[in-house]
Amino acid sequence: MKINGISESANKRIAVFEAALKLNGNRYPAQPLFAGVDLGTAYIVTAVVDSKGMPVAGVLTRSQSSIRDGLILDYVGAITLLRKQVAMLHRAGFPVKIASAAFPPGTMGRNTQAFANVLQSVGLEVSGLIDEPSAASLVLEITEGAVVDIGGGTTGISVIRNGQVVYTADEPTGGIHLDLVLAGHYRIDAQVAEGIKTDPSRQPEIFSLVRPVFQKMASIVRHHLQEHPVKTLYLVGGTSCFPGIEEVMESETGLDVVKPDNPLLVTPLGIAISCMMKSASKQPVRN
Repeated sequence: MKINGISESANKRIAVFEAALKLNGNRYPAQPLFAGVDLGTAYIVTAVVDSKGMPVAGVLTRSQSSIRDGLILDYVGAITLLRKQVAMLHRAGFPVKIASAAFPPGTMGRNTQAFANVLQSVGLEVSGLIDEPSAASLVLEITEGAVVDIGGGTTGISVIRNGQVVYTADEPTGGIHLDLVLAGHYRIDAQVAEGIKTDPSRQPEIFSLVRPVFQKMASIVRHHLQEHPVKTLYLVGGTSCFPGIEEVMESETGLDVVKPDNPLLVTPLGIAISCMMKSASKQPVRN
């Protein structure tokens, strides 16, 4: 069964993860735990799932721009925040040891390995790496369509056909560009603009100001899908939380647009699920 284009089980997973961020659930010391770390421009989010892929814990922290445009600019800052998150999980009774990380589509070589290095620096065993939109697709349980991951610094796109990723792309346009527009309009600091952007009471007021940025994001998506046509877009990432972005995307692309209840949490949860799946594939076969 689907609700607003998202499967009921996917919505349930997201809701369970959101509740698990309070770190007041049951403890799981005897069960294998798998973590997914999303090193984003605006937030660092760590999701923890059990061996069935169900969320049991998580931590969300403002990243203070340790990451920009898909690149880790402040290793020390990213490592410090992640170390605090891991310590919080351990104190709460979730002794995570195995984790995966995600990178923006198109990231290659040392830039990709940098995400793994951050995890290793805090004592986590890296199970694998996955691109961000592909991680999100694991949560959304889709086999056809395009996942559009709009984070703080970039817009990532993954085209899914028959359950397989056939195309990925990434462009440096994200939530920080909304902040810059607001900062210029109100003549304020970008951090103050971020607070306005995320304030539900101010969002209707500023929608006309940020709409051109959403239109730019839609044009990016439309360009990349010219040779990879799809019928449906699935919006994830923190910037997709802004009310009305789905209507702009639908109007500008002419495609059906689906947005889960909390787009910010989809990718980190998908990274954790990919960690669980990767670890399971490494287990020896028993007769």
